[in-house]
Amino acid sequence: MERVRPYGIGLFRVVVSLLFAMHGAASLFGVLGGARGNAATIPFAQWPGWWAAAIQLAGGVLVLLGLGTRWAALLCSGSMAYAYFVVHQPAALVPLKNGGELAAMFCWSFFLVAIVGPGAFALDTLLPAARRESRPLKA
Repeated sequence: MERVRPYGIGLFRVVVSLLFAMHGAASLFGVLGGARGNAATIPFAQWPGWWAAAIQLAGGVLVLLGLGTRWAALLCSGSMAYAYFVVHQPAALVPLKNGGELAAMFCWSFFLVAIVGPGAFALDTLLPAARRESRPLKA
């Protein structure tokens, strides 16, 4: 199992970030059926919706490509924590009651990517500095 671990992590990163980026694109441009099936877009620079969607699209694409993965994933995780605690949690404590399941799942998924790294198929692994950081430390 240890041999396929980087590939599992890479596939997880790709799928989660693709879904996240699609959510952002739907909110910003009304594509893919729009946000929650509504083809209307969020007005430019409207707080916090437009900024959240911009982070979803840009951060999702960066994590998808595996470019600046850990920092982009941390930003995505933080934006979803904000969404959960500011938008959803005031309605009810439990995600099933406040509609915050997606925010919670994206938050923890991106937090995991920030901790474990990009796995396989990432542009970060092609950069010399990133390769040095991913090498195990010698005792």
